Amino acid sequence: MTEAARDFFVHSHALCESQNIGKGTRVWAFAHILPEAKLGADCNVCDQVFIENDVVIGDRVTIKCGVQVWDGIEIEDDVFIGPNVTFTNDRFPRSKVYPETFAKTVIRKGASLGANCTILPGIVIDTNAMVGAGAVVTRSVPPNAIVVGNPAKIIGYVNAKPGSAQQEAVSGQAQPVIQTSVDQVTLHSLTEVTDIRGSLSVGEFDRAIPFNAERYFLVYDVPTAETRGEHAHRKCHQFLIAVKGTVHVVADDGVNREEFILDKPNTGIHLPPMTWGIQYRYSSDAVLLVFASHYYDSSDYIRNYDEFIKLKNSSR
Repeated sequence: MTEAARDFFVHSHALCESQNIGKGTRVWAFAHILPEAKLGADCNVCDQVFIENDVVIGDRVTIKCGVQVWDGIEIEDDVFIGPNVTFTNDRFPRSKVYPETFAKTVIRKGASLGANCTILPGIVIDTNAMVGAGAVVTRSVPPNAIVVGNPAKIIGYVNAKPGSAQQEAVSGQAQPVIQTSVDQVTLHSLTEVTDIRGSLSVGEFDRAIPFNAERYFLVYDVPTAETRGEHAHRKCHQFLIAVKGTVHVVADDGVNREEFILDKPNTGIHLPPMTWGIQYRYSSDAVLLVFASHYYDSSDYIRNYDEFIKLKNSSR
């Protein structure tokens, strides 16, 4: 293809052997793209980037200077890859020894990888996740999570506002039930009785707790690095109480996302159906009590965030 016929730009000091390049993509000096690589539209490939053959890159992807994208890497739309990000595709590399297939690594749409982070092979960086500069990512990262460190750990979630209901409680305006910015998610102050003999907290089903429970479960002995939840329910209501220690809860309705801290046995949060729920940053002594309105049914779970968003959008 002649330079005039191209609908993408290649710098005179770049080597672009692939013709599978989308409209409006720009390839800058000293970049090298192998023949079978596929790049979408409006990408920006900066200086000294190397892209191997078995690579698929979506639209509007930015790859900053000094990045090598090896065989087996798939990068979806609207991903940002910072300078000197290191991808790997073989956990046990040896010189002149090649695996039958390289490990598949996927960077989902909208994710951002900070400068100098390292991505181990065979993992997924999920939708809109953010990886901090210099992080070493050894396990898959869930949607919207923010991870930092070596090994990378979740420290928060993108656009998760501090719980407004808890701010009201701190300011002395607490009510028994406070509506949050997340659709139908409510924070509850349960009745507490304290005297010289100790303290008692009580909640009545269909009153303080807004449904009748058919089961309960306890979550405890969770390593602080672990994240639980990461799903929504089609029909089941849940009510969460940290009966001991501290647990952070993120509630997401597909538009609004808030983060709450459960650290008192007289505070609970109601997660109605079709709410994406996450629990993380468990203290070492945390015990989380969960009441559920339905018996366990695996078909009631939505475990893929993209599917959850599609279902929410179709119901609006």
